[in-house]
Amino acid sequence: MQNFLAEYRWTSEEERAGVGALVLIYDHETRGLEETLTAIQHEYRDVIGSTTHIHLDDQNCLEILAVKGQVKTTRELAQRLMGERGVRQLKLATLIL
Repeated sequence: MQNFLAEYRWTSEEERAGVGALVLIYDHETRGLEETLTAIQHEYRDVIGSTTHIHLDDQNCLEILAVKGQVKTTRELAQRLMGERGVRQLKLATLIL
């Protein structure tokens, strides 16, 4: 039930503060993608607490971003990252403070 309430709040209360993790898989062979992802992350350094980068195989990388801040800003970050060519999948796991 708590997860359902948190998801509802993430979709309806944009000014609310929350924490979570952005988990994405991307093709590191896509030209310029790593630089673009880094540039986007620097724009959102006020909500990104830490990142972890894992090499999955010769082509794919997993990146986990711990986030804390306004729901609206975190969702905007997720949308910007997902919109980049070469990002294969992105999942936002959320919790409300």
